[in-house]
Amino acid sequence: MLRMRISNILYLEADRNYTKLLLTEGIQFTFAINIGKIERMLDTQASDSGSQLVRVGKSYIINKNYILQINLPKQKLLLLVPGSKPRELIVPREPLKALKESLEQDALITAKSKDSR
Repeated sequence: MLRMRISNILYLEADRNYTKLLLTEGIQFTFAINIGKIERMLDTQASDSGSQLVRVGKSYIINKNYILQINLPKQKLLLLVPGSKPRELIVPREPLKALKESLEQDALITAKSKDSR
């Protein structure tokens, strides 16, 4: 069993029945488990994973704290990798659009809660 902080996960990528895990330090692991099963394990094991990790389409689970840019026309998601070049992921338009809308909604809710103080 591998233990790590959710905050150290940059993203997970589906590769058929395997899942690649990339950490913020650039370390990569490959598991012989599909991404759906890993997603369920993360949901049950990490109480705060829902606030940081988000499923984007069929292929990715990303840490939204590292999102640098979302480019809908080019279907690209740019993730900030500490101490390295940003990582570019190609994501289908609809999941990318849903992610962008979700992040905008989160920002709106955060702004409203700060205003009410």
